[in-house]
Amino acid sequence: MNQDNENTGNQEQPTPVGIQNLTVEEPGPRRLGAGTRLRNYFLTGLVVAAPVSITIYISWWFIALIDGWVKPFVPEIYNPDHYLPFTVPGVGLLFAVAGLTILGALTANLFGRTVVAYGEMMLHRMPIVRNVYSALKQIFETVLSQSQSSFQQAGLIEYPRKGIWSIVFISTETKGEILDRAPIEGDMLSIFLPTTPNPTSGYLLFVPRKDVIILDMTVEEAAKLVISAGLVVPGQKAKDDKEMLRGGPRRGAAAPAKTGEKVH
Repeated sequence: MNQDNENTGNQEQPTPVGIQNLTVEEPGPRRLGAGTRLRNYFLTGLVVAAPVSITIYISWWFIALIDGWVKPFVPEIYNPDHYLPFTVPGVGLLFAVAGLTILGALTANLFGRTVVAYGEMMLHRMPIVRNVYSALKQIFETVLSQSQSSFQQAGLIEYPRKGIWSIVFISTETKGEILDRAPIEGDMLSIFLPTTPNPTSGYLLFVPRKDVIILDMTVEEAAKLVISAGLVVPGQKAKDDKEMLRGGPRRGAAAPAKTGEKVH
């Protein structure tokens, strides 16, 4: 009996569970070093400051450019630079907007249209000038007249082959000779297929309406998706914010898939 007690006393006592958990080092997120954190802070500051700085610079450059063109023609009595010890930016831009508005109002009546018609008649008699003027006039008329109706929707088409989808901007319904001669039944859409990361270049395509999937995202959101090469997903930030408020998965955390559900 004494021997059993001695053997029992010599056995190693089990460590309590709470103490054992404290002694075991659990794998957790590694702390970032000072250099890595400084780099992340710098990149974050660059992302915040660069768009604002570039926007301010371009706006200031444009205002200064218009002021340099218009201010020499502004009478001194209306130019505040002659009364103040400093230069007021934007005065030339205001006079330019006012002048264009007055010019448009004068051209809208019969007398103004007559003067413009005679001026265009003289320009059309000049060999080189008439080609430049006609091209510029057509471009401005097309852009300004279609500015309210162009690219109101974004869509998806299978391009450049079946099974591969590309974002497109829907311009208008196809009309005229293209619709009449195309060997396709039904309506067609004139769409613009942008390139990445420059959405200003691309391809004009005429596609049957049934082959175009209309998206819920706006044209601006689709343009951001194209420019960022798929990195900026429309509506993703708002969705992540809602999930964070609900205590759901954070950005980058994949939700568990249900039985029979495909994981993309």
